[in-house]
Amino acid sequence: MAQVLVNIRMDEDLKKSVERVCQSLGMNMTTAFTIFAKKMSREQRIPFEVSVDPFYSAANMNAIDEAARQIERGQGVMRTLDELEALEIV
Repeated sequence: MAQVLVNIRMDEDLKKSVERVCQSLGMNMTTAFTIFAKKMSREQRIPFEVSVDPFYSAANMNAIDEAARQIERGQGVMRTLDELEALEIV
């Protein structure tokens, strides 16, 4: 089967980190990405869980926006521990 060149862009520090992990596993990045691509193709899904950081939930973002508005008005931001736990930001 013919080989093709695939180019991807990523942060330089991330690349170095991935290369270190690959080296410790006895492979290079090409082999790692080929394993990923084969598994993804075979299973028709991303072969690991992808999730959203709960910090960025709508409730948390609304609380942050409200806190910013209070600060802009010169008001202190006060929340009880129960309120913070309800917002899932602690």
